[in-house]
Amino acid sequence: MKPTISQETIAKWQRIVDLIARVADVPASLVMRTHTPHHSVFVTSRSNNNPYEVGCGFTLSEKLYCYGVLKRNGELTVENATQDPEWCDNDDLEHGMSFYIGYPLKWPDGTIFGTICVLDSRRNQRALLFREGLQEFARVIESDLSLLVEIDRRTALEAELQATLDQLEQRVANRTADLEEANAALRVLLSSVETSRQEYDAKILSQIKGLVVPHLAKLRGRMDSDPAGRIYLDLAEESLKSITSEMSGQLTTIFESLTPTEQEIAQLIMRGQTTKDIARTLSREPSTIEFHRNNIRAKLGLKRSGKNLRSLLLSIQ
Repeated sequence: MKPTISQETIAKWQRIVDLIARVADVPASLVMRTHTPHHSVFVTSRSNNNPYEVGCGFTLSEKLYCYGVLKRNGELTVENATQDPEWCDNDDLEHGMSFYIGYPLKWPDGTIFGTICVLDSRRNQRALLFREGLQEFARVIESDLSLLVEIDRRTALEAELQATLDQLEQRVANRTADLEEANAALRVLLSSVETSRQEYDAKILSQIKGLVVPHLAKLRGRMDSDPAGRIYLDLAEESLKSITSEMSGQLTTIFESLTPTEQEIAQLIMRGQTTKDIARTLSREPSTIEFHRNNIRAKLGLKRSGKNLRSLLLSIQ
């Protein structure tokens, strides 16, 4: 499919045919457009006694000057059609145009665009001398056709590239949304796991204190006469105290003093994440994370101590 001829290009060709008409001193200078079998006036000079108007159409046949140009694939000069057996009955004689010079116009791929020509009602010596100039103007018009094809090709490539970029941007946006959703689900899962662990530890601690320790106290009252049994009982109580002390220290002494958000941040600090990492994980501003870090340090007695928060948290893990 050939590109549309822009109005800017048509205006340029209008200046060309007007200039040709003045320089060659002819009544008609034309750029003709061919859509086989039709052949019509595409641009016509604004000169006196020019009988051809834009859109004036012909059917390509042996009685048309331009047909001879296309058939020869080159220059056609007819100095006086009335005295030329080949052209004495051509269609342009209806307008009295017995003099003709024309050249083919082609697209860059070699297909025919049409012709450029001059016509007169008399043998025009000045136009004959201007044939090389007319041929050069034909090359100018063909250069314009090449430029239009290149512009059309680049426009199509830019549109294709933009479509590809739009698709890539959409894929990135979709992927980002999927990752954000996955991160949110992971945060919920981690929070749920941590909560479940804390609840489990609290339940075990409660059961030890409520179900085991009271029975040990009763058992101690009945073992006054059994020194060996009291030793084993002491070992059992010490072991239970060690277990409950460790669990109580982790769940109450440290974390119970922190808010849920501070507990979550403290756990991420223990995993080695930086302020920026935590901000990205929790979808918060780094300044917000830094605020909570300072609160944790204050609650744990680390403010202005120079001690490392992560080191302390790991030490009570």
